[in-house]
Amino acid sequence: MRRRDFMKAAFAFTAAAASGTAYGKEQEKPNIVLINIDDMGWRDIGVNGSDFYRTPNIDSLVRSGMNFSSAYAAAANCAPSRACLLSGKYTPRHGVYTVGSSERGKSKYRKLIPTKNKKFLDEDETTIADCLKDAGYRTITLGKYHVNSDPLKHGFDENVGGCHKGHPPTYFSPYNIPTLEDGPKGEHLPERLTDEALEFIDRNKNRPFFLYFPFYSVHSPIEARDDLLEKYKNYEPGELHKRADYAAMIEAVDIHIGRLIEKIDKLNLREKTMIIFTADNGGVHWATDMAPLRGCKGSYYEGGIREPLAFSWKGRISPGTTCDVPVSQIDFFPTFLSIVGAKPPKGKILDGKDISPLLFGHEKLFDKQRPLFWHFPIYLQGGDDETRDPLFRTRPGTVVRKGDWKLHEYFEDGELELYNLKTDIGESKDLSELYPQKTKELYEILCRWREKTNADIPKKLNPKYDRKADLKARKS
Repeated sequence: MRRRDFMKAAFAFTAAAASGTAYGKEQEKPNIVLINIDDMGWRDIGVNGSDFYRTPNIDSLVRSGMNFSSAYAAAANCAPSRACLLSGKYTPRHGVYTVGSSERGKSKYRKLIPTKNKKFLDEDETTIADCLKDAGYRTITLGKYHVNSDPLKHGFDENVGGCHKGHPPTYFSPYNIPTLEDGPKGEHLPERLTDEALEFIDRNKNRPFFLYFPFYSVHSPIEARDDLLEKYKNYEPGELHKRADYAAMIEAVDIHIGRLIEKIDKLNLREKTMIIFTADNGGVHWATDMAPLRGCKGSYYEGGIREPLAFSWKGRISPGTTCDVPVSQIDFFPTFLSIVGAKPPKGKILDGKDISPLLFGHEKLFDKQRPLFWHFPIYLQGGDDETRDPLFRTRPGTVVRKGDWKLHEYFEDGELELYNLKTDIGESKDLSELYPQKTKELYEILCRWREKTNADIPKKLNPKYDRKADLKARKS
């Protein structure tokens, strides 16, 4: 396609998207259901290769639309991932880098004074919910919110169970969640949240709605239903996944996602509803296994940030399709606005891109080589044999992926690591010395992005740092 023809086609698609016709014809604004599972690894569903967990409803949902094989969260742990998704901004823009303090891990092992962390998104931050509400949507969040204490200040009309908490004290009532009334003793949290979601859909079936469903599951505590736990105790463990209680928690989520889809079908809303399934970060290493990906929750190797992602919309998104183009959850915000024909308020920064060309068969109009970034200028303790060292899941640094290539920079020592994800998805072979020009190219892209986003780079040395103790501990 000649450049002039390409630009005409791109302009036509953009104009169609703005008028709500990007998927081929005029229609009412679609309902949007965004399911975001907590701490679910990329391989933790059957369709992505789990050999133990049973997820028939999730698998069916994924197969009913487009499965993204290279989809990412914009951060490797809970609060920053959700802050990026809801705001459409990378971490340097909003300052939420982790949960709690940025000085995590023993001080004697931390060479640098890390950037200070913000626990929550600012109350005046414009979110996806704000813009969809302005576009005429009824909005609700159900479950783990974690980026402030009151989701109603971020554009949600209704809130069930969302607050500052990063996990429930228990998965069985009484819940001790301030924004969720306790149910009968022993009531299961995923069931209760889904009951509330079904009731919301019934009340709003005749108007467009945005249902944000960030399950608390499968974050710890690992508390399974007795019936499902017994079921998995009788299954043969897989080579990849083996833990029965974790498997039971995943299946409980799957059961209630099935109920949610059944309700949408029963009300004849499937053709009017776009359903998105994803997770906020990689799985926890002691509960599940991300192989062949390296790392886990909190790590900026693939195991910490590559997530399951599927978009389903009957009659609009072709079923059974797979997209290998790298995308990020920061792309949700501009994509949703494009599909509903809305615009962000003047001055609102959106770091993501509209991925609707990928969804609706216009892949040639999408820049497959656009870079994706992760910035983490702080410490996160709890490493294992797959992280850079056994002390931290990650140390301060920045990561960029462009095409098949991924570059890590670490601020403590200035070291660069380069991987080709097409040939080495497990990031096992550092190619930075073999490909110095590619390393230089990505490093320059990374530096320009940090300058553009005013990303802080910690440089001040920690006076409590003990180099000998650090090196010794790394080798032990």
